[in-house]
Amino acid sequence: MPRFAANLTMLFAEYPVLERPAQALKAGFDGAEVLFPYDHSPADWQAALQGLPLALINAPPGDWAYGERGFAAVPGAEARFRDSFLRAMDYASKLSVDRVHVMSGVAKGPVAEEVFLANMAWATAQAPEQALTLEPLNPTDMPGYFLNDYDQAARLIDDLAAPNLGLQFDLWHAARLHGDADRVWERHAARVNHIQIAGFPDRTEPGGGGFDLRGFLGALDTAGYTGWVAAEYRPRARTAAGLGWLAALRQTDLIGS
Repeated sequence: MPRFAANLTMLFAEYPVLERPAQALKAGFDGAEVLFPYDHSPADWQAALQGLPLALINAPPGDWAYGERGFAAVPGAEARFRDSFLRAMDYASKLSVDRVHVMSGVAKGPVAEEVFLANMAWATAQAPEQALTLEPLNPTDMPGYFLNDYDQAARLIDDLAAPNLGLQFDLWHAARLHGDADRVWERHAARVNHIQIAGFPDRTEPGGGGFDLRGFLGALDTAGYTGWVAAEYRPRARTAAGLGWLAALRQTDLIGS
């Protein structure tokens, strides 16, 4: 039975960041994810979360405004990658984070792949008890991002063969990259350790775009998936006004109450 997390970077944006966990609890979410929690201390987040489980954070990406999107595949940035990863591990440990998404950065070519494999081998060995995840991102939203194909990500995960490393399945990016999110799921479900959902074609409330969300959620048990399903979308208006999709699922046996 899936557990639902609210992405507090996108949802409840009408509230200050540290007030959003309380709103997620009030709305009936089981947990939360925060893309980049680093503007506030772990102690501040502990107080704000009020016991709400933190399903996922991203490792620090560097200077976002300057175009940095992580360092795992960036030649010459190995020291920055390690610093970024260790900072994420500090937050993950203090906040009991289930998954840490490691961003590959803007890079391309065989040297970038060699750097990526070496960095990720170090990271998975450095934190063997921490579940890590990799997410392919589409080039429209993330130009030049190294990890931009689900088959590519699956190959790299298989090459690394680390038990604490899995694939992040984002309906939005899967559809933008490959056109058919269902097919991506069918090919790679066994590698997935975190799921994010949004609606098509505009990345608003989940549902639409020809994707059978209810059928997908019902298939998770069959696939043996035991992780989180995170709502990562841009609400059309105030977040609470658009949670009919969650209420409808609560009325079925697909998710708990």
